[in-house]
Amino acid sequence: MSCTDTFALVKEQEQVLREQVNAGITASLAAGKEILSVYDGHIEVQLKDDRSPLTEADRRAHKAIVAVLEGTGLPVLSEEGRSLEVGERQRWDRYWLVDPLDGTKEFIKRNGEFTVNIALMERDGRPGGPMGTSSPIAGVLYVPVKDVLYFAWNGGGAYRQERATLASGDTYERAAMAHRLPIHTERNAYTIVASRSHQSPETEAFISRAQEEHGSVELANMGSALKICLVAEGAADVYPRYAPTMEWDTAAGHAIANEAGCTLIDVTTNAPMRYNKHELVNNWFIVQ
Repeated sequence: MSCTDTFALVKEQEQVLREQVNAGITASLAAGKEILSVYDGHIEVQLKDDRSPLTEADRRAHKAIVAVLEGTGLPVLSEEGRSLEVGERQRWDRYWLVDPLDGTKEFIKRNGEFTVNIALMERDGRPGGPMGTSSPIAGVLYVPVKDVLYFAWNGGGAYRQERATLASGDTYERAAMAHRLPIHTERNAYTIVASRSHQSPETEAFISRAQEEHGSVELANMGSALKICLVAEGAADVYPRYAPTMEWDTAAGHAIANEAGCTLIDVTTNAPMRYNKHELVNNWFIVQ
């Protein structure tokens, strides 16, 4: 293949990636609209088999997202979708990993700290198996109550856009109107972001070690995948997660963190988190 042909192929691949990010953004905004239509009224809560809460907003958001993403021709792995056999999903080279409503507990509390998470995943070229096959190459994370959109794609940077539903245009145009991450923030103390709904002895021990190392330490509490975004945008230094999460909880934020110059490290492997594992439960991790 000539240099010209190689360049043309790379440009074509970049164009496809941006179009897929556009689809992710469109899907996230459509889901946000459905979520807010439920948020403003009576919230009826059911319990899933694992005792986690489920609302009509979760279901509506899932349907809205799938309706858009199906147009990309890529498979969708969603928290609220059907269960898929490992052999089926580990054959995928590229797919969508979706949490239609991340932070359902925060949604029920009506504190606004919930998100729509959509990640574009790709086989990462390393050996597959029980520990995974894929890594995120793009992420979209939408905060419906605040109308704030975070998005990123490999090589394109990470961005935060306010009043997202009032904006238009493709990925490049949105990026041009958005804040590129990280955003410079004046802070006087080492800041650790921790879960409001999940604490653990390991998290408390991490905070104690940080206090010994840095002296002045501040804690920032936040729900859902917004915790990852706080580190990515520079509002916090680190997010230690020593408690259970699922792959769809972290993948979109992982892509955004990567492009903001941060890392999301699996503390079991001491390497970046991998996805499409046999079990879709994440190991503990640290974002910094």
